[in-house]
Amino acid sequence: MSNQPIQPIVEFSHISMQFPGVLANDDVSLSIMPGEVFALVGENGAGKSTLMNILFGINTPSAGTITVKGKTYKSLTSAQAIGLGIGMVHQHFMLVPSFSVAQNIVLGDEPQRGILYDLREAKRITEKLVAEYGLEVPPDEPVKNLSVGLQQRVEILKTLHRGAEILILDEPTAVLTPQETDELFDVIRGIVRDRGMTVIIITHKLGEVMAISNRVGVLRHGRLAGVYETADVDERKLASLMVGKDVLLGLLERNQREQPIPEEPAISVRNLTVRDNRGLEAVRGMSFDVHRGEIVGIAGVEGNGQSELVEAVTGMRAIRDGEVYVFGKKINRLSPGKIRKLGLSHVPEDRLATGVAAQADITENLVIGKHRRWPFSVLRVHMRGGPARRYARKLSGEFDIRSAGVGTEVGSLSGGNMQKVVVAREFSFDTQALVIAQPTRGVDIGATDFFHQRIMDKRNQGCAILLVSADLDELYRLSDRMLTVYEGRITGEFDPATAPREEVGRCMMGADQAQDSKTTVNEASDG
Repeated sequence: MSNQPIQPIVEFSHISMQFPGVLANDDVSLSIMPGEVFALVGENGAGKSTLMNILFGINTPSAGTITVKGKTYKSLTSAQAIGLGIGMVHQHFMLVPSFSVAQNIVLGDEPQRGILYDLREAKRITEKLVAEYGLEVPPDEPVKNLSVGLQQRVEILKTLHRGAEILILDEPTAVLTPQETDELFDVIRGIVRDRGMTVIIITHKLGEVMAISNRVGVLRHGRLAGVYETADVDERKLASLMVGKDVLLGLLERNQREQPIPEEPAISVRNLTVRDNRGLEAVRGMSFDVHRGEIVGIAGVEGNGQSELVEAVTGMRAIRDGEVYVFGKKINRLSPGKIRKLGLSHVPEDRLATGVAAQADITENLVIGKHRRWPFSVLRVHMRGGPARRYARKLSGEFDIRSAGVGTEVGSLSGGNMQKVVVAREFSFDTQALVIAQPTRGVDIGATDFFHQRIMDKRNQGCAILLVSADLDELYRLSDRMLTVYEGRITGEFDPATAPREEVGRCMMGADQAQDSKTTVNEASDG
């Protein structure tokens, strides 16, 4: 038997990556072992995704070398990385929306029957992967019709189809429910245990680091703050390493009410019915109110009408039936701009698609909606650069938007900093109603706590807030009332201060609260 020590499967040696005005990675050296789950954590802009993009061949390092399976490279191309068995699932998916699941999975490696595309074989390959890895997806369904969680499964299966031995997952649970996260972790444990794969997870969720990883590396401002056996650290230690100071982890604490809820509703939804992109009913007869000085949280597995609800309330989707009122004004046929003028701001769930103008700079994105007002505009036509840049610098400092300057193109920012641009813009409007969807998706622990505090401050100032989140901890912490939804219907209403998670979870999966309560009582009686 050989006593040779196990060699790393991946080694980064003195890696630096310089972008214009930003040193994303600064002399990083670390090793990743075969058959382990390695977590890479750090605040937004710490250089986590950049380092993994270097491994996957997207970025070319300014200095240093990468060693994969014993062979050293100054840089890799994506084709080389894939040939070495490296696969990466990005935070923003790279799928063709109009293609089916099966077509996306075999894209670039399409099976042929003679000179023709063998769609039946593509479906067979997909079904085999689904059976092998337990990641259920419908092979014939167009990707554009899938929930975000199912789209992520397609990305993972696509990577596994290409024979990945080293799997990089960038914020894999940011779009998943707790149940889907558990399922993903079961898959990760299985492929590591049964196939000896190496999995690298980029994440902000420290509880998940503790649950799934063998070792964890911490990046801070582009430099390596340390690599630890997960068993030897806790969440507080990791948080402190990430931000460079002791951190009080208050992210699971309940919010404290500072004033009573006034009687008048700011947002009223009455018997609302909305169709999805396929023409099917996604919202079915919903009715609820959101009062000034109140946060109403919407809890549900993604794809149960939450997106369509938000789009209907903000004027981005047509209302099939029912009514929506903002401060007493019926908004059924109003444009998003006219609804905004009534006093409603909106933080959308997809920051890249609808939250920012990616090719515009930070200044332009922060003044959108105010760009025709003084002091940013002359005669509502010409934008005054000086006042706009001063305003952008003020908001950038206030919301800690990290960039090379307010002239930086927003599309070049990290996901968390892009989200800060959206939140800074929408929270800066003097509005008394906010619709917020997935505010902390893909955002680090420091920014999450910052956003949560800003949301609570808005509520305490009398703002009415409709909050949609796939993060149940977030809803428990922030909500004054919580509504569960399933297949477009409200299945329960809860006080987060007292609501059992098991009951909330059952209602999220389709159980009716009234029926569920009767079942619980009957079970207790039988006992």
